[in-house]
Amino acid sequence: MSILSKIQGPEDVKKLSKQDLKILADEIRGEIISVTSKNGGHVGPNLGVVELCIALHRVFSTPKDKIVFDVSHQSYVHKLLTGRNGEKFKKLRQTGGYCGFCNRAESEHDAFGAGHAGTALSAALGLAAARDMLGGDENVIAVLGDAALTNGISFEALNNIESTTKKFILVLNDNKMSISKNVGALSKYFNDLITNPIYTRLYSDMSSFLKKSAVGRSVKKFGSKVMSETKDFLMEASSMFEKYGLRYLGPIDGHNIEQLEMYLNFCKNSPEPVILHIVTEKGRGLPCALKNPEKFHGASPYNVITGENTEHPDPTIPLYQDAMGKTLLKIARKDSTVVGITAAMSAGTGLCHIKKELPEQFYDVGIAEEHAAVFSAGLAARGIKPVAAIYSSFMQRAVDCAMHDVCLQNLPVTFCMDRAGLSAQDGATHHGLFDIAMLRCLPNATIMQPSNEDELADMLYTSVYSGKPCFIRYPRGKGEGVKMKEFPQKLEIGKAEVLSEGSDVAIWALGNMVSVAKKVAEILKEKGISAGVVNARFAKPLDENLLREQFGKAKIVATLEDHSVRGGFGSAVSEFASENNIATHVEIIGWKDEFIPHGSSVGVLREMYGLTPEAVAQKIELALKNAK
Repeated sequence: MSILSKIQGPEDVKKLSKQDLKILADEIRGEIISVTSKNGGHVGPNLGVVELCIALHRVFSTPKDKIVFDVSHQSYVHKLLTGRNGEKFKKLRQTGGYCGFCNRAESEHDAFGAGHAGTALSAALGLAAARDMLGGDENVIAVLGDAALTNGISFEALNNIESTTKKFILVLNDNKMSISKNVGALSKYFNDLITNPIYTRLYSDMSSFLKKSAVGRSVKKFGSKVMSETKDFLMEASSMFEKYGLRYLGPIDGHNIEQLEMYLNFCKNSPEPVILHIVTEKGRGLPCALKNPEKFHGASPYNVITGENTEHPDPTIPLYQDAMGKTLLKIARKDSTVVGITAAMSAGTGLCHIKKELPEQFYDVGIAEEHAAVFSAGLAARGIKPVAAIYSSFMQRAVDCAMHDVCLQNLPVTFCMDRAGLSAQDGATHHGLFDIAMLRCLPNATIMQPSNEDELADMLYTSVYSGKPCFIRYPRGKGEGVKMKEFPQKLEIGKAEVLSEGSDVAIWALGNMVSVAKKVAEILKEKGISAGVVNARFAKPLDENLLREQFGKAKIVATLEDHSVRGGFGSAVSEFASENNIATHVEIIGWKDEFIPHGSSVGVLREMYGLTPEAVAQKIELALKNAK
């Protein structure tokens, strides 16, 4: 019987011997590799924090003590150590399985939910302040990576620690990676620290000490000796964090459980806020992940030996992100004022293509979506044509910047919002279901969504040369498999495309729901219902002339979108009808007004929420009956 199978909670971890801990670490890595190779997931981040999570649960006692993981895509180990092993873990990120992130509804050991970067420090500081107000004695530990620390929210929280609490622990997991390779001055600062020859000697001395010393020997005495020998080094390392009222410890080996426990116990008993800087290896235990950490940050199902994707996607059908990225490269080759901007997601957004060939026309600003938006506005103010590629769910953070710095000044910035709609296995934190609602109210904004990858290329070209703030949303995954033009062409902004005519119902579909609408029309035809289909293309501005014409012909108008039913494209059409005193019924079809959970696939979730062609056809048929 494996050691992992006996772990029902953190108390079982505390009972293990040193020898058993090494075995447990290996078994955890094996389980994570086994599950993620079938389901996909955040492989590298979790393999890198195995020893850290074991040490955390041996030193602290959850759920009383609060461990807050930033982003929490490194929470798989934490889940396994808190009683979440077994069949539901084997279905991780699948329908009926555990969420891929911390979730307060899932376990009392998850002190705070997460999915986006930079929230751990603020949340943990709130938990610490509440503890102090209520007279509690629990420990609060924030665990975040070096890339997340560069996020603006993290610095806002850092600035408030000293004035908020005297008992607080920050564990900085330094793996020199964000999603793409970490960038910026702070990244260089950490790299300089861990490559310093004094650190190398310190590491060697510490290892020697641990081999000769019993666990529990006075950390204070050893710390004094180390400090006297490495004073200059530690002063340099700690200077930045001391300004924020944090005592700095490290950097230390993040894969040495014994060492981690020793330092965490010191942090636990510290009378002042403290930061423990640990150095880990992202993807440890999986050679293909070590070789390609960016790919294995978040991976599709893979072969554990070769690292190759096992989903066998049709290589002739491009991913939407690559269609966008390759089109941008074509445009940028002809126009040196066109630049690509990413917030640490060059591969995930398709900007890896321009990064490789035209690095002088590419910027990676790190995990800083707000900065990416305002930076783009500054570029545009000087005549540069910026294209900022940001996932839809991450773009939520930059909405204020889109309003204040881009749309208010009517600056020609193009935002390419990948992962619009469902990001099925990642769940609620990553679904892009609210972007139209957030952005549609902004004056000067143009919002569009392509029905296929070729139309995406046209929309990108149109946006870059529109002279307006433009937002292009498109889904995760592969396109429709249409033939792409050699070079994109401009579209008329606000002009929809009639695909078929119908006398009973006009189905206005946006983006990837156009293919669903075509199937719906076929189903309705078999039932004797005449349904026309319109590729809306634009959520703002609407094709008002065509809408008036369609409202005059059809008994009802149905809108179909990969977005929440509140405030999206359907709401815009309904507002148009109301403003123009049109009595024709508008049936708004999209995702329910709730947070959609994770699921095995988009298809599974559409089945659950009534967005399959059959279910949509039934809704339209019922709406027609009620309209009579």
